[in-house]
Amino acid sequence: MNIIDIKAAVDAGKPVHWANEGYRVHRDGLGQYLITYVPNGSTIGLTDRSGRQLNGAEVDFFISEPR
Repeated sequence: MNIIDIKAAVDAGKPVHWANEGYRVHRDGLGQYLITYVPNGSTIGLTDRSGRQLNGAEVDFFISEPR
């Protein structure tokens, strides 16, 4: 998924993850897109400071399917 696809999916309320389902991509109250490791709450931005480079490979982002 690219940056545009990820942001659109998050905004649509879809469960977006990075690498595995332990990492959740979400938007905070300030409108920032973040990646949080759910078990311990560690969080980084979805992108670098420029907003153009993902903090992770595009192929590692996915939408999880309901079980």
